[in-house]
Amino acid sequence: MTVKLYFRVILEYLVSFAVIVGCLQLGLALQNLSGLPVPGTIFGMLILFGLLASKVIPARWVEPSATLLTRNMIFLFIPVSVGLMNHLQVIADYWLTLLVSVFVSSLIVLVLMSWGINKLSKGKA
Repeated sequence: MTVKLYFRVILEYLVSFAVIVGCLQLGLALQNLSGLPVPGTIFGMLILFGLLASKVIPARWVEPSATLLTRNMIFLFIPVSVGLMNHLQVIADYWLTLLVSVFVSSLIVLVLMSWGINKLSKGKA
């Protein structure tokens, strides 16, 4: 690869990372301004989704960093896993409650998604 091509690849990663981090920062600012009990990261994802869905930002602008982050997502869970080890006694005390809540919430998501997909697919069949 030539130097020019390396520069282009690096620039694509920097732009895509800047777009993602910019949406995150906007989401955090929106959360601080609104005072709503919704994490700023959720606002940031909604902002990014809105920009991508409305085609204000082309998907190719965020694709390099998004692909890199999703391919290496397992490394992002290591701090959470280590942090959980500090609370093993709480998990041991409430294991049944946690298990039931995970099962019930997963079941609700599964039912709602299958219902929604069923409704959407009937209109196209």
